[in-house]
Amino acid sequence: MKKLFIVIAILTASFTQAQQEIKLDIFDALVLKTIEVSYEKYIDDTSSFGISALINSEKNSADLRYNEQRVLTPFFRHYFTSDSNWNFFGEGFFAFNFGEKKVINGATSTYEDYTDGALGVAVGMKYVTEGGFTVDLYGGAGRNLFSNNSYPVIPRVGVNVGWRF
Repeated sequence: MKKLFIVIAILTASFTQAQQEIKLDIFDALVLKTIEVSYEKYIDDTSSFGISALINSEKNSADLRYNEQRVLTPFFRHYFTSDSNWNFFGEGFFAFNFGEKKVINGATSTYEDYTDGALGVAVGMKYVTEGGFTVDLYGGAGRNLFSNNSYPVIPRVGVNVGWRF
């Protein structure tokens, strides 16, 4: 019983001491009528994992929009520098994406729903203030793997602002 208490205490202490971030992609929100929020938890000074959720509210007829309607993206980041303010990182991700693809049948066109998963990479940089305000910029792409109805490549780009706690 004493060992179980010690293990629980250590796990609780390690969870509460780890740095975490909540972020909003302001580029998507202001330019593309899309909401993307992210949560990131640091494993140590050079690596973290997290998850992003994107909801696209732009119409299919818009000139500039994501093809995906909803995307859920778990990711892993490795930071190449340990500077307290500026950090460069590489990211591996898997994006569960759902959307509609335009299908042309002769003179008519329809939209067909699809669900797919994309494996991809991204690179970026992050700035963190002493007070915990964060800004990160990143870009990359993923390849859809499972469906013939989906678009072959999905983007992973963002300008996030958030808070580290």
